[in-house]
Amino acid sequence: MSVSWPEEVELDPLEPLEPEEDIRFAELLDEAPQIAFDEAETFELDDSLVLGFPQKEPPFSERADFVDRFEALSTIEELDDGDENVAQLAARARADEELLENLLRVYGYYDGEIVRTIGTRDAGEDTASQGPRVRFDIIPGPRYTFGAIDLGALDTAPDASLLRDSFGIQPGDFLQSDTIMRERFNLDRALGETGYPFAEIDEPELLIDHERLEGDLSLPVRPNGKYVFGGVVSNDEEFLSSRHLASIARFDEGETYQRSLAFDLRRAIAATGLVSTVGVEAREIAPPQGDEPGVVAMDVTMERAKVRTISGAIGYGSEEGVRIQASWEHRNLFPPEGSLRVRGILGTREQLLGATFRKNNFGGRDKVLTIDAYASSLDTVAFDARTVALTGTYERTSTLLFQKPLAWGVGAEILATDERNRVIGGIARPRQTYFIASLFGRATLDTSDSLLDPTRGFRLTGFLGPETSRTGGQQYYYLRNQVDATYYQSVGERTVLAGRLRFASIQGAALAGIAPSRRLYAGGGGSVRGYGFQAIGPKNDFLEPTGGRSLVEASVEARIGTGILGGAVSIVPFVDAGTVSIDSVPDFRFVKFGAGVGVRYATGFGPIRFDVGVPLNPDPDDSAIGVYISLGQAF
Repeated sequence: MSVSWPEEVELDPLEPLEPEEDIRFAELLDEAPQIAFDEAETFELDDSLVLGFPQKEPPFSERADFVDRFEALSTIEELDDGDENVAQLAARARADEELLENLLRVYGYYDGEIVRTIGTRDAGEDTASQGPRVRFDIIPGPRYTFGAIDLGALDTAPDASLLRDSFGIQPGDFLQSDTIMRERFNLDRALGETGYPFAEIDEPELLIDHERLEGDLSLPVRPNGKYVFGGVVSNDEEFLSSRHLASIARFDEGETYQRSLAFDLRRAIAATGLVSTVGVEAREIAPPQGDEPGVVAMDVTMERAKVRTISGAIGYGSEEGVRIQASWEHRNLFPPEGSLRVRGILGTREQLLGATFRKNNFGGRDKVLTIDAYASSLDTVAFDARTVALTGTYERTSTLLFQKPLAWGVGAEILATDERNRVIGGIARPRQTYFIASLFGRATLDTSDSLLDPTRGFRLTGFLGPETSRTGGQQYYYLRNQVDATYYQSVGERTVLAGRLRFASIQGAALAGIAPSRRLYAGGGGSVRGYGFQAIGPKNDFLEPTGGRSLVEASVEARIGTGILGGAVSIVPFVDAGTVSIDSVPDFRFVKFGAGVGVRYATGFGPIRFDVGVPLNPDPDDSAIGVYISLGQAF
């Protein structure tokens, strides 16, 4: 049955309602936060997305960090291409609304509300930018705090008070999920660094009480006993013995167990280059007894890597001509870590055959014994030398794994060298034989933040080498010494200013009593760029370098980051200066200047350097330009 609409019935027209301008706040509950949408602080993330924060009290103090995190995870932000329709934007807005609710809970706001509005952009002056826009008004509400905190069996540990202090959450602190994860990590680290190798921490549980506005945290902790280090046990005694591994560990038996020292031992074994895989695990050999800690042995399991290497290279340089070099090396021929390397060079300017014995971690971590014997023939613009030499050094080195504030080395050298000494009136003298013996020592103070690419700090290196030389029936005694200082200072976010100063001197003998190969020269990629290798210094009538007994060098460069290739490329303008004098005290009569610009490309193992230098006050036979390519900074 149907009823027809009466035709004679008339309805009064509806009167429009006027807005009540005095109403500005809406109180959701008796003690709810005050909301003022028209006075909300807004963040316009793009043309399609706006965040508003209308809540005035209590203030949402974490809003800046909150916005950054939302922007990084937002579906609208990720997929925004400027061509969305309302339906597409609405679908993405639902996902972002859920994201905002989750983020509020991360910061401890469990009663938060999200008001979503989808409309069109304001027309403004740019009508082309009109389109759909979503606005989220975030009303976080009150922030919850931590209530009861249960850390399981932590109070059974001997260091319970200290360990509890490392967990930086107390009842009444504002609740935040990030804080829970961070402090869980801090507690785990504290356990590992104070003697608890077998400690366990379960996943945290948070019970929210909406009446109390609190969250009760449960984090089950089982310390499982305190221990000290025992011995180091190798699974391959013939290859790397337990005794040797214990010598490179940074802990002694009886010291409190530290997880970082166990990790350090694993890295040090890997750094030998002798193993393909390595693991270090704590094994209980004596349980804790009362207040006495237990003892753990550190079991090292490793697999041998290939220890023989054959390498070779062919190259050409304007200063060294054609050069072919090859080497064979066995890195553990004399276990543990005793290597033998045989090398050879065949070139237009240099020929060499040599053998090097090297014992790494000899007498302690990063201490190296090296014995090197070689026979060579070297023809440079400054001298022509045929040499047989034997050198031994013992040094404490700074490594990429452990950069040391103090590195040092001592050694001795004996050699016989037959050299052409071009000194008198430009006429080549007959070859002259020198028998030389030397002791030497060097030390480096290093406060820089990187071995290969420092950005701050300084390095100061000193070298002393008393030496005696016998030639032409006469005995000469002299002292070789050198001081190098470098300084690095960051300026802004992308620029590093670097400076270098070098002073060297040979005291106690006339120039004629010093073999040309032992004299001082300047010029080249590690000296004054723009000039050839050994091209700076006293010269004879034919403009051939003769070397000197004192040297001063200085360099300044700015390493300016460009942002190109993700910040890997830097531009480096530089200015260098250097002088070499015949006397042991510099006279600065002839100072050479070079300037230029370089490019650095940062890699995982250090920057690749490409420098182009120009001599500013060249001699007639100096090249117009110098090009230098190497790994690492110039200094």
